[in-house]
Amino acid sequence: AGVLGLLLSLVFTQSELICSHQPIVALAGDDVILPCRLEPAISARTVEWTKPGLDPKYIHIHKEGLKHWIQNPSYNFRTRVFVDELEQGNVSMKIFSVKLSDQGKYRCYIHSVQEEAFIHLSVGESDSVPPLLSPGSVSSPVIKVTCESKGWHPEPELLWLDGEGKLLSAGRTKTIRGPDDLYTVRGRVTVEKRHSNNFTCRVQQKIINQTRETQIHVPGRNLSDLFTLLLTHTCPSRSRTSTMFDR
Repeated sequence: AGVLGLLLSLVFTQSELICSHQPIVALAGDDVILPCRLEPAISARTVEWTKPGLDPKYIHIHKEGLKHWIQNPSYNFRTRVFVDELEQGNVSMKIFSVKLSDQGKYRCYIHSVQEEAFIHLSVGESDSVPPLLSPGSVSSPVIKVTCESKGWHPEPELLWLDGEGKLLSAGRTKTIRGPDDLYTVRGRVTVEKRHSNNFTCRVQQKIINQTRETQIHVPGRNLSDLFTLLLTHTCPSRSRTSTMFDR
């Protein structure tokens, strides 16, 4: 009875299609995997990936013997499934050179078990260089500094910090969305000139975990003093360069 029960259990056990419940985040130009699997693991002979609302909706189809199918042209030569791992239940799809237009909800459907699951892809882009700081009018004892950063998606936030990392009160940030769907942000802060002031303009996008920041150092009170810009590029790697110019 025990053996028979085990056999019946194996026969009637339905594999479940499991995809990530958390959005998958990628930067434009990167390769990304949309992870999905069958549990318990069984061989998936036919895998169908679509994007609801797209026409044609088919992103990738894998089926033994299938030679011709209509793929959405924007995904041509940019998708694959892991054929060698289908027998282990891995039905994930890889997208190469991700575009901003790839963002959205995807549907994975496995014919053999008539199971479907959805997964969301978030695509972002960030400025490849630190924000540009422009010291504006210098009227003692205050300095007005403008910060600008381009090429972001989704929309980032701009923050001003003092030398201790505390938020500074600043004017309203201006945000412009370009025809390429990328955002430019611009902000301005007015600060007092005190001995050895450090101020930072930080532009960040938490969804894609990207941060760029630039620090300005005001050494003293004289208008002839040098402004030293320490450009700090953070996420995914950190590097520092220093530039000095006369005022």
